[in-house]
Amino acid sequence: MVQLKEFRIVMPMSLEEYQVAQMYMVMKMQQQSTNGDEGVEVLENKRFQDDVFGKGQFTSKVYRLQSKAPAWLTTIAPKDALVMQEEAWNAYPRCKTVIKCPYFTKFSLTIETVHRADNGTSENVHGLNEEQLATRQVEIIDIASAETDYWSYAIGSSSFDFSKFKSTKSGRGPLLDGWQDNYRPVMTAYKLVTIDAPYWGFGYRLEQALLAGERALFIESHRNCFGWIDEWFGLTMQQIRELEQQGDCLLNEKISKPALLTDAADCEQRFTHSSERQVQQVVHT
Repeated sequence: MVQLKEFRIVMPMSLEEYQVAQMYMVMKMQQQSTNGDEGVEVLENKRFQDDVFGKGQFTSKVYRLQSKAPAWLTTIAPKDALVMQEEAWNAYPRCKTVIKCPYFTKFSLTIETVHRADNGTSENVHGLNEEQLATRQVEIIDIASAETDYWSYAIGSSSFDFSKFKSTKSGRGPLLDGWQDNYRPVMTAYKLVTIDAPYWGFGYRLEQALLAGERALFIESHRNCFGWIDEWFGLTMQQIRELEQQGDCLLNEKISKPALLTDAADCEQRFTHSSERQVQQVVHT
């Protein structure tokens, strides 16, 4: 049975700020989770243009995060089979991500994201039909919540206490009860997750586990987006793109893969020692 769930993550920042914050967060979290055995390998990172999204950035990645899989899943699949392939089309403020697993060939997970300058009150930003709306579940995520579960520990749980948090550079915070209703600036990431694992006996359980995993990842990543605000606040899109390209090269070096080629110059040509130090500072900040 196909699972359809929409997560709405309200953020205390503008649409323009979130674009930088999200790219910074992805880069830093990937660096932190990658080592010689597990992590993220970037295959492609290039510009694209098509009739559906218009212009944007396309990325192709491989995730090797076998140690984070629940124990019951490792009993039905070998560890080296628990590898995910991701393709993403980022045409901000619209994005689409497709995740597949070569071992489970019938499995598919799609995340369609629309970003809007509101506090999560738009009801059908994805243009779903009546049948889809009838089956869709909706959950509004509060990044100030400190709740945890299995997936929180598996993915990583940040220690930010947003009830006391105050950004030095922006003056944002703290986030108190009901902050989504009156905070300015504010925006929402509307993430529609569609999961299909048509396998008799464990398909539904796999779908529910992956939904829970995506939810925990959304919470952790967006808590980091805001918690790291003093690290990315004031960066331009050009600066964050340069850091992203340099970070991709570092990822592949960590996981012992060939240097990434993008539509820019080769890593060796554009990745100076000073740039490497800058990315390393991001990772360890």
